[in-house]
Amino acid sequence: MSQDTAVIVIQNGREKPIINKHPWIFSGAIAKTRGNPTPGDIVTVESHSGQFLGRGYWNPKSQIQVRLLTWQNEPIDAGWWERMIARAIGARQAARVGSPTSSAPMLDMRRLINAESDFLPGLIVDQYGEWLVIQALTLGIDQRKQEIVQILVSLLKPRGIYERSDVDVRGKEGLRAETGVLWGEEPPPLIWTNEIGLALAVDVRRGHKTGHYLDQAINRALFFDGIFKEEARILNLFSYTGSFGLFGAAAANSRSINVDSSFDSLELAEQIFIHNHVGEHG
Repeated sequence: MSQDTAVIVIQNGREKPIINKHPWIFSGAIAKTRGNPTPGDIVTVESHSGQFLGRGYWNPKSQIQVRLLTWQNEPIDAGWWERMIARAIGARQAARVGSPTSSAPMLDMRRLINAESDFLPGLIVDQYGEWLVIQALTLGIDQRKQEIVQILVSLLKPRGIYERSDVDVRGKEGLRAETGVLWGEEPPPLIWTNEIGLALAVDVRRGHKTGHYLDQAINRALFFDGIFKEEARILNLFSYTGSFGLFGAAAANSRSINVDSSFDSLELAEQIFIHNHVGEHG
């Protein structure tokens, strides 16, 4: 993959979203290409008048033909990837999700890299205990997957890194689904993790997303605190593996009914409730 061998010129009047830091450039906004970039190459983006707008990776097979990585005139090299990955991880290490009632921070599982939110479009990295799970959603990230893995190994020293790039959006990038070990040890069938003092089991091979709904951690903590020591009966619909029901039952020492279309998810929920010695559940 070459560096800055091509320039993508934006149609006159279509620069505003880019200037406003929107990271996607659709095919209809592109006037022409100077040079011959291959899919996945880093390209420079310029306005119709030649003004530098940003730099990102190119995929002519996708409707989103450029995904911007930076709006600064800087090289996208190995050092850039390491800095941006370290920046994202550092932000998560500083922000711990906890419960004012339990005072126990969530340390064992968290989202470390959240794609466009971390100026790393197409890259998801989640942590479950000693294992990391990666989703490479785009061609540009898929081509750099091994480089990213080596950076993660250097920064975090995980026990293993597992790939869950089995999402439909990869098809729009001309990619097939891929899963399996990328580095280190294969994760166990269930990874037991901690969230505000409760144990949760995660199946990173077959579970939803990368195994768990990490984006709901704050809501689970708020729910726990909101009903702490209250008398409650909890109906947890679309429960998946029952984490909201578990937190509610633990906080209120009450009954939790979990409903989901997946029998496997409900079986795992039952294991989790039993492991935590939490009262009645259904």
